Amino acid sequence: MRWAAVSALAALILPAPVHAHGLFDAHLLARAPLLLTALLVATAWLLYVVGARKVPPRRHEALCFHSAMLLVVFAVFGPIDDWAESSTSWHMTQHMLFIIVIAPLWALARPLPQWRGVTGRLARPVWTAILRAGRYPTLLALLHGAVIWIWHTPKLYVLALDNLWWHAFEHACFLFTGWLFWWSAFRANPKQVPQALMAVLLTLMHTGLLGALLTFGTTSFYGEGRSVQDQQLAGLIMWVPGGLIYLIGGGWIAWRWLLRMWRRQQARGASEEIS
Repeated sequence: MRWAAVSALAALILPAPVHAHGLFDAHLLARAPLLLTALLVATAWLLYVVGARKVPPRRHEALCFHSAMLLVVFAVFGPIDDWAESSTSWHMTQHMLFIIVIAPLWALARPLPQWRGVTGRLARPVWTAILRAGRYPTLLALLHGAVIWIWHTPKLYVLALDNLWWHAFEHACFLFTGWLFWWSAFRANPKQVPQALMAVLLTLMHTGLLGALLTFGTTSFYGEGRSVQDQQLAGLIMWVPGGLIYLIGGGWIAWRWLLRMWRRQQARGASEEIS
């Protein structure tokens, strides 16, 4: 996995073949948003690798983080980003990679200790704000839900396709709010578990509603150049695989909660027998 991370970092830095959203082509200035995105991704990855030497992560956490970063490179700089320009279903696939794959992998990776180990006091206000926000899973679910619906309105959807700055900002919104949402749900303490389950259920319901609207729509919401059938496929991608991931996430949270309660009851029963 370490060699995969080095290879992906090199791919972000070295020149790549020319394509519609490529990092390097004849109009380098126009690609500034992609170059900035590549710099941010490479910086976050490098800080984690360096921080892992100071604060060694668990093996499964490191695996989750590097897998997520590889998927970020694929989703943002790979061919899927070009296909998404003309296909609503591929655009939805890209969004769902951000929301239900990369974001929960980041949450499971728990990279804050590694980043904090490198940045020290310099970025302490940022990490403190993130930790405080994690106490409110329902609020973060509402924020993440608002981001999903706002960027799927026709005007902003087309704006993100036509303008690379807005395109990069759209991706950042999905990734950051998705990470916060999943992280707050996964790290919920026993008292917060009902809120976390409510947050996941709420997200399952409103994303399912958006997927159903796209699936059963009889006209193209995002311009005449996009087919209705492709839009309906995009709705199914959000509705079915997305709903399945939220059900799995909610089930995992509930299972951990019940397991904690069972262990506490066992410990309490054992202490009563001893006394």
